[in-house]
Amino acid sequence: MKRIIIMGATSGIGLEVARLCIAKGWRVGIAGRNTPQLEALRATCPERVVARRIDITCDDAPRQLDTLIGELSGMDIYFHSSGIGSNNPTLAPDIEIATLKTNGEGFVRMITAAFAHFRTAGGGHIAVISSIAGTRGLGSAPAYSATKRMQNTYIDALAQLSHMEHLGIRFTDLRPGFVATPLLRDGDYPMLMRADRVARAMLRAVERQRRVKVIDRRYALLVLLWRLIPEWLWERLPIRKKLS
Repeated sequence: MKRIIIMGATSGIGLEVARLCIAKGWRVGIAGRNTPQLEALRATCPERVVARRIDITCDDAPRQLDTLIGELSGMDIYFHSSGIGSNNPTLAPDIEIATLKTNGEGFVRMITAAFAHFRTAGGGHIAVISSIAGTRGLGSAPAYSATKRMQNTYIDALAQLSHMEHLGIRFTDLRPGFVATPLLRDGDYPMLMRADRVARAMLRAVERQRRVKVIDRRYALLVLLWRLIPEWLWERLPIRKKLS
């Protein structure tokens, strides 16, 4: 019976992944800031689900994670689904800084905490939801695309560190395109994917221990095309899709 902790399990993809893991018979630790939603999910299977309110932007979040791991009697997989994103072409500082605080500072705070646990435990699996937005800088969402690129690179670095120290810690970097979640509340989006289908694809990638997985094939092709566009041309493309 696998033991997974899902950070950001109160809505969107994280919630769908939690439901799938519960259905598989796993022991599931769920965390996030929405206590009523956490309790509602825990009540669906109280014998195998434990819940704890954790705000990844707070200094005590790693301690809260350790407590949750203890309540779950261990952790085999850490699944990071927490994140925010906003369309911000006006560069409103509060939006940019809040994005950095959650997707940058909060991300590092929790990933290093999970890494430290697995280093002591002798191995484990860290899976993170980043985004195809990390492929190139999007003018409509500078902080969002920049923090997603940072997450990609950070996981690359920790994967190398794990090999250097023979730690046996595995990594999966999940990179979806547009998904119908509360993060995309407004606007029309091309190739919009259902959260439950994306969650199933992500969990398959984690179970197969895929190192990097773009969700889905259409977006994998799009990412390939983005990489081929020269810098001078990319800077002239009017990409203004909303992220929230």
